[in-house]
Amino acid sequence: MSISINERVWFITGANSGFGLRLVSSALSRGDRVIASARSLDKIPKEFSKLNGQQNPHFHLIQLDVTECEETIQQKVNEAISVWGRVDVLVNNAGFALFSLLEEAGAVGAMKQFATNYFGVVNVTNAILPHMRERKSGSIIIMGSRSGWKADIPHVGHYAASKAAVHAYGETLAVELASFSIRVLIVEPGLFRTEGIHASGHYSPNPIADYDSLRGQVLHRTETLGKRRTEIGDPRKAMDLLVDIVRGEGRVVGKEWPLILVLGEDADKDVRASCRRIEGLLDEWKEVTWDTRLVE
Repeated sequence: MSISINERVWFITGANSGFGLRLVSSALSRGDRVIASARSLDKIPKEFSKLNGQQNPHFHLIQLDVTECEETIQQKVNEAISVWGRVDVLVNNAGFALFSLLEEAGAVGAMKQFATNYFGVVNVTNAILPHMRERKSGSIIIMGSRSGWKADIPHVGHYAASKAAVHAYGETLAVELASFSIRVLIVEPGLFRTEGIHASGHYSPNPIADYDSLRGQVLHRTETLGKRRTEIGDPRKAMDLLVDIVRGEGRVVGKEWPLILVLGEDADKDVRASCRRIEGLLDEWKEVTWDTRLVE
């Protein structure tokens, strides 16, 4: 089946909820083609597969768990490429938040978090890069988080660390892929009204009595936020903007491709505050830290 020059082929991981689900809808609404993947395909709305009562020729489903072995991921990515002969946009959206106190979660909790949020990104990206390098074209989107900039909240440490890691990975990847005309975009949203934001629960396989008070405060805060639903971000608007950026349309016409996209008013404020704090520390300590230069 031929594809027009104006159509993009999207491959989206974690497409069964949250940003991924909204992005599928946004991309399809622009006339693009979408290969949606998830560990479980049951939650992906059936209406995506149908168009005027017929099979939607712009939509395809692939079951994919990004924590599977590299060989399996490569097979699934090859399957995605074979659907329409190419993938123009990879969106590394699959992820979750392991809410835990660092010591209680331990290394097992950290590895569990990184298996999806970091190594899942690395393995899916590596699987598709030979295809994009050969075509000398492509866009790689990494869904990060403002938590990489704001990690000073108890019980988000391993999650924030995984998002800081993919941020660093994305910055280096952009440099390494520049000569192949492959673009990288690190998306770092704040709080958006998605169904999965408070769904992970608290991971505490080895409770430590010394943390009972702090853990209780954290659980109460999380429960309260889950009931109030105070998130100010609209995920559909965010994903419409992402499609605008990839297609170079709408509100982004005339703007250069951004390496980092901080999404939402709350995220913007937190990132700016983090930059001011770091700049203040640099200024305060400059006199002594610069006095470490080697004298020959």
